[in-house]
Amino acid sequence: MNKKTLYKLEFDKIIDILTGHASSPGGKQACQKLKPMTDIGAIETAQEQTAAAFTRMIKKGHLSFSGCYAVTDSLKRLEIGSALNAAELLRIGKLLKVAARAKVYGKHDTVEECADCLDAYFEQISPLAPVCAEIDRCIISEDEISDDASSKLKQIRRSISGMNDKIHSTLNGLLNGSLRSYLQDAIITMRGDRYCLPVKAEYRSQVQGMIHDQSSTGSTLFIEPMAVVKLNNDLKELYAQEQEEIQVILARISADVAEYTEEIRTDYRVMTELDMIFAKGALALDMNASRPTFNTQGRIRIREGRHPLLDKKKVVPISVTLGDTFDLLIVTGPNTGGKTVSLKTVGLFTLMGQAGLHIPALDRSELSVFRQVFADIGDEQSIEQSLSTFSSHMTNIVSFLKHVDEDSLVLFDELGAGTDPTEGAALAIAILSYLHNRGIRTMATTHYSELKVFALSTPGVENACCEFDVETLSPTYHLLIGIPGKSNAFAISEKLGLPSYIIQDAKSRLSEEDESFEDLLTDLEASRKTIEKERDEVASYRREMERMKSEMKIKQDKLDAQRDKILREANEKASAIVREAKDFADETMKNFRKFGKENVSAAEMEKERERIRKQLAKTQNSSRIEPAKPKKEHKASDFHLGDSVKVLSMNLTGTVSSLPDAKGNLFVQMGILRSQVSMSDLEIIEEPLTITAKQMRRTSSGKMKMNKSMHISSEINLLGKTVDEAVAELDKYLDDAYLAHLSPVRIVHGKGTGALRNGIHQYLRRQKHVKSFRLGAFGEGDAGVTIVEFK
Repeated sequence: MNKKTLYKLEFDKIIDILTGHASSPGGKQACQKLKPMTDIGAIETAQEQTAAAFTRMIKKGHLSFSGCYAVTDSLKRLEIGSALNAAELLRIGKLLKVAARAKVYGKHDTVEECADCLDAYFEQISPLAPVCAEIDRCIISEDEISDDASSKLKQIRRSISGMNDKIHSTLNGLLNGSLRSYLQDAIITMRGDRYCLPVKAEYRSQVQGMIHDQSSTGSTLFIEPMAVVKLNNDLKELYAQEQEEIQVILARISADVAEYTEEIRTDYRVMTELDMIFAKGALALDMNASRPTFNTQGRIRIREGRHPLLDKKKVVPISVTLGDTFDLLIVTGPNTGGKTVSLKTVGLFTLMGQAGLHIPALDRSELSVFRQVFADIGDEQSIEQSLSTFSSHMTNIVSFLKHVDEDSLVLFDELGAGTDPTEGAALAIAILSYLHNRGIRTMATTHYSELKVFALSTPGVENACCEFDVETLSPTYHLLIGIPGKSNAFAISEKLGLPSYIIQDAKSRLSEEDESFEDLLTDLEASRKTIEKERDEVASYRREMERMKSEMKIKQDKLDAQRDKILREANEKASAIVREAKDFADETMKNFRKFGKENVSAAEMEKERERIRKQLAKTQNSSRIEPAKPKKEHKASDFHLGDSVKVLSMNLTGTVSSLPDAKGNLFVQMGILRSQVSMSDLEIIEEPLTITAKQMRRTSSGKMKMNKSMHISSEINLLGKTVDEAVAELDKYLDDAYLAHLSPVRIVHGKGTGALRNGIHQYLRRQKHVKSFRLGAFGEGDAGVTIVEFK
């Protein structure tokens, strides 16, 4: 990519923003070197890395590489046997700490978490925890080594401390003793690395010792008393031993680090690359960008792209296609309408995508890989070279034409401007025709009407315009492909107050063809707005239909569930009544046999008992609900894969998942259940089954239930019940109230300890047909009552 194009399309500004997201010097340097690539394999790899970093940052947050310093020079010194100083070892220690932090970040939290392309990077990192711990233990800062670095260093420093105490004790004795009257001040001072006393110059002969310095006036001499000369010498020797031991410690640590130079070098290289990759992920996150797909056929399809350097709260998204049914796009319209922004967006997205960056556009946006991008944008006037605007543009275009090929993308802003309009338009058409005939993907902006006609009359060339609202005299910045733009000069002038007679005079000076063409553009604009309005209405109707369909499905499911529950409860109640009656009859007959009258024979009583048993059996059989029979007998050919059927024995609906076998058996998928059933147990559903309350009242059990629900009370009293008892009774009551369309209803549970109220509220939260519930207000029962509303 040529540097001029990168500058014109402001790719360097994107790189500056990217660099700001990197946290290490090496990562920032890698970001600055990032350039668009032309190998589609490398581009896809870079895009995959950015996507993986983007995903990890959403799940785990940002990963900082701060502290990842360049240690290449230090490693080279280690490899030749040199020892490092404390500062160099500290930088290596910080690098290893960052490596340890990155290693933990790179691990997946769960087994189900999918691996990604960054795992290979994290696996290469070696935190070298023992080496890092040893550096931390021994080196406190660049100027301080820990006492615990070695036992000998601790002993030497203990001796230094003791020697300092001995020297101070001796000097304090002299201060407070015989030398007190000879001293300028009663203090102990240092000259060089020796302890001294400030003695008045006239008493020099009274104080035995070595003179190390004197004051600027000469009135004070700094003398080291003979009593501490040897002590100072011993102290100086201890300091020398300390420095020797520190060098031994640093050499030992350096030797330990030298064993892992390759691992440390790999850590630095990998973390520098990861810093750049995560900077790209952070940029995508900041721009709300997505990963584009790439092709090598010159096809561009940008879905609601937003120029990344504009305010994302104000920028208007644009959708652009190029290279599919047409390879030349001519954008027309008034100034400040967004033509140049559209042009730059296409070019900048191409550069960003080929550099491995995500683009701020919707998913499934598509870009092509171009070997070169040529852009002629902005004012090219050059005073230094004595070139006019037109000359500068043409110089730029000439350089394009020397290097352009079928794998290039060419962008022109105001092609042919800066000269006579007629000649400029003709020249622009000639240049665009040349590029079009070679199949080179080109996008150009212009004011010339001749180029609009050229686009309308040439296959493979398409018009586009940036919409302009004449009423508000402001652009909307929407890019409309397939419609040429109007200059709107007359309409804008009229809105600004230009007299109508001047506008009419200007219109009369237009040729008849120009006026007809402008009228055609006006009609196209009106038609477009009408079509867009109708399309929005159709989309709105479609959404409303989908919503209603979803609501009907929910209601149908609720009705099916209520119907099944009513039938189940009716069967259970009928069976309970029959069992109770049978047990009572048996007990009665036993009593007859035991306590019967003397004139009643046992045979007659047994006969009567048998008669009652038969009658009860008959009642029980009549109360049992038999499985429904199919409305008609089905043949094997009536069933097809995907048909909706009802399994009569289970009272469930499902979908046919296999064709009938020789025995007439087939598999039916009922939710998560897949079961083999007979054709005779199936009924093909021709249309959705809807059970209404009116239909349910036609059955004996349904009638009993619905009639009861129609007279259900709007209040249930659960005082004195346990949570389990209350929930069981409340479950049935809410079903009855919901069927009877009672809303709201009152649940009386009392205040008490609050256990019953909490249990009821937990139950209500799980009910799908409960819209909301609340405690009663003042006058409604306060906290002793819960008010429930149904959906």
